Amino acid sequence: MSDLVRVQKFLADRGLCSRREGEEWIREGRVKINGAIADLGAKVDPEKDQVSVGRRKIPKLPKAKITLVMNKPKGALCTNHDPHAVLTVFTMLPKEYRRERLFCAGRLDKDSEGMLILTNDGDLANRITHPTGGVLKRYRIQVQKPFDPAIIPKMLRGVMDEGEHLFARKIIPDTVGDGANTRVEVHLDQGRKREIRRLFEAFGYHVKKLKRYQMGKLKLKGIPAGAVKPLTQAEIESLFEQ
Repeated sequence: MSDLVRVQKFLADRGLCSRREGEEWIREGRVKINGAIADLGAKVDPEKDQVSVGRRKIPKLPKAKITLVMNKPKGALCTNHDPHAVLTVFTMLPKEYRRERLFCAGRLDKDSEGMLILTNDGDLANRITHPTGGVLKRYRIQVQKPFDPAIIPKMLRGVMDEGEHLFARKIIPDTVGDGANTRVEVHLDQGRKREIRRLFEAFGYHVKKLKRYQMGKLKLKGIPAGAVKPLTQAEIESLFEQ
């Protein structure tokens, strides 16, 4: 007999979703185990139990794990659930990956660009996105007016917005070249929705451009906008190095 696993982990292992997304599916009553609606916290025997999402029966054997890094262009959406989206990161994938059930391990909003991890490995996605993962993400941004370095201590302490504590781990103003006083480097080790934009807006700055260029020790280089590259196991592990 195989070991029992929580149903959200079973779904993540099959490349259907992240664990957190799987939990939402369970709460919404979309997941069944042997024909009965699953409860949050339910466990399954991967070799014997039949799990289904909606009308779709999920194969018992896990799929081969795929992890890609994409240089996301501005204007593309990080979604595979919006039928009205004209351009998504998934429609941009090369043909050999389009039939795979990949999802974003940490998103970028439509107007942001740069480093994006796409995977069908639910455990990896959970490690990257969970607050305890501590994956350091580095961004280069441009704001609409000269940035005042005097407010950096306040931005590091953070602000409350919509019930969330928004803050940066490090903020480094640019000092070289034309327009340097409007360019800032920002480091985060958490990832709330539109966090950098909301944090800077709280201090009177509109973010005109935002690009994520590094996660952990893995840098975005040599990948054209919209292109992807498969990651080696060593590159995946470098995401968690500081």
